[in-house]
Amino acid sequence: MRLLSEQKKVVQEWRGLEKELADIAELSPLADEDAILGEEIQSELGELASRLDELELELAFSSEYDARNAILTIHAGAGGTESQDWAQMLMRMYLRWTERRGYRSEILDVSPGDETGIKSAIIGISGDYACGYLKSEHGVHRLVRLSPFDADHARHTSFALVEVMPEAEADVDVKIEPEDLKVDVFRSSGPGGQHMQKTSSAVRLTHLPTGLVATCQSERSQHQNKEFALKILQARLLKLELARRAEERARIKGKRIAAGWGNQIRSYVLHPYQMVKDHRTGYQTSDTDAVLDGELDGFITAYLRSIVGEEG
Repeated sequence: MRLLSEQKKVVQEWRGLEKELADIAELSPLADEDAILGEEIQSELGELASRLDELELELAFSSEYDARNAILTIHAGAGGTESQDWAQMLMRMYLRWTERRGYRSEILDVSPGDETGIKSAIIGISGDYACGYLKSEHGVHRLVRLSPFDADHARHTSFALVEVMPEAEADVDVKIEPEDLKVDVFRSSGPGGQHMQKTSSAVRLTHLPTGLVATCQSERSQHQNKEFALKILQARLLKLELARRAEERARIKGKRIAAGWGNQIRSYVLHPYQMVKDHRTGYQTSDTDAVLDGELDGFITAYLRSIVGEEG
């Protein structure tokens, strides 16, 4: 109820600003002869338009979990070295986006690739509405390029799955009983120097009722790894519960929920032309270097606006 009340306030403010913006826009042509008045009106128009954009994005944060920190996971698809390299490129892209936005990121776990890249990675991202913004990234990402690993330099298509989960609040969203948890410790398989290879600091947690597993080996301390693994496990259990609720709502409505990875949400084409296109919104750009360097705000904003349009 509180969330609905806040949304109504945002809608009312949005509509009020839209009317004010329209009124000022009508006065703008009349102010052409007065340069000072014209500049004041144009400045106020710009401020109102900026505030409207902010409110429009706030309307997209309709979930009670949107304001939370996010846990983002990346999984390389089939294709060996090609997909593992693509997964690492995506990891760098999201770390750069986090840095650009002033959020804090922490690599909780990484599984190195066979030759290069990564098989999977788990990143904790902290900041205002981190989960709300990053929900636009959930899905399959497709890369088309000339392979740097192919002797013939042939064109290859690679896939990677990105999942975004809200960080769970312990004992509020998810309660894990000690007897439901299996704890295994082992030596880290990733880089980290002699310490990580000589001590069993890595931790694997298994939730026995569901079979869900969470692993962390990024820290030197076994205690810290266990703490991070528990955070990952809680997020996965919360995601499982949210999926169960969504499935139940869909069953009631008579809609079918697609299983598996689903369709690709975005294509990154580096050859024979350069283009990044989001298949849900149609938003695209030819500046592929900027996107892969973390310039994602255009895609995120377009997705959030599309949500408002659907819900409106």
